[in-house]
Amino acid sequence: MRRHHLVIAILALVLLAWMTFLDVVGKDWSRLDGSLDNLILFFSESIWPLDWSVLDASPPCEGAEGFFCSPAYTGIIETLRMAFVATILGFVIALPLSTLAASNLSPTWLSIPVRIFLSAMRSLPSIIWAIFLLIFIGIGPVAGIFAMALYTIGYLGKLQYESIEGVQNAPLEAARAMGLKRSETALHVAIPEAANHLISQLLFMFEYNVRHGTVLGIVGAGGIGYHINNQLKFLAYDKAAALLVVVFIVVVAIDMLSMYIRSFVTEEGDVKRPSWGTVFLPAGLAARYHHKKNIQDEEE
Repeated sequence: MRRHHLVIAILALVLLAWMTFLDVVGKDWSRLDGSLDNLILFFSESIWPLDWSVLDASPPCEGAEGFFCSPAYTGIIETLRMAFVATILGFVIALPLSTLAASNLSPTWLSIPVRIFLSAMRSLPSIIWAIFLLIFIGIGPVAGIFAMALYTIGYLGKLQYESIEGVQNAPLEAARAMGLKRSETALHVAIPEAANHLISQLLFMFEYNVRHGTVLGIVGAGGIGYHINNQLKFLAYDKAAALLVVVFIVVVAIDMLSMYIRSFVTEEGDVKRPSWGTVFLPAGLAARYHHKKNIQDEEE
């Protein structure tokens, strides 16, 4: 009976979504005419084949050669550094706030305002924070770091206090019976009990910031998105697409690596850990393709 109700609820949601879609589209169906043909034409003339010159030094720089001076390498490294700093900064600030927001550690008069603050921090996506910060800080990775850190505080803080609230009451009651303060209970009992979830959330947030760090670069907040935006300005769609492929490979590699690390801290013992081959295979294939292309260009 419950399964029957679930099916009805899902069908009702699908129907509601379809009706909403029709209402939003309205009379704009004509815009879809020929869109597939335009997409194929645009892909064949402007994007394919991809221009892998973004993996070469342009312009040449001091202290590095070839790939290590390329827009793809310098951009993705800057994006990774931005995401790492923003994630750690947000984690360090969000963790104490999450203990204040947890209802099993703090009274209502304290947890509710902290939850409202965390909600305000995540109400605006990173790109909106970046637009505001660019006005005060200026163009560059610093604005991107603080933008991602602000969103990380709100988003990660919510995940953390929900994990802390999921801790069993017995250890907390034992700590209170021993006369420990709230801060001591949080530090010595609640956080260690929820440590596995907190580490998993930290890794997930780093993945999230790497992906969104690419978008922030488009508005001038540094990273590989800055180079993608430059290529789009000059209508070099083949180079922009090549940079997007680089982002895709790096994000997939980070996702596989994060999954591998999380498998050691999750309680699901039957999780199949990805092999190192699946982690580095995409990057290896791309590097091999670029190497062969360089050899062919030299022979020509």
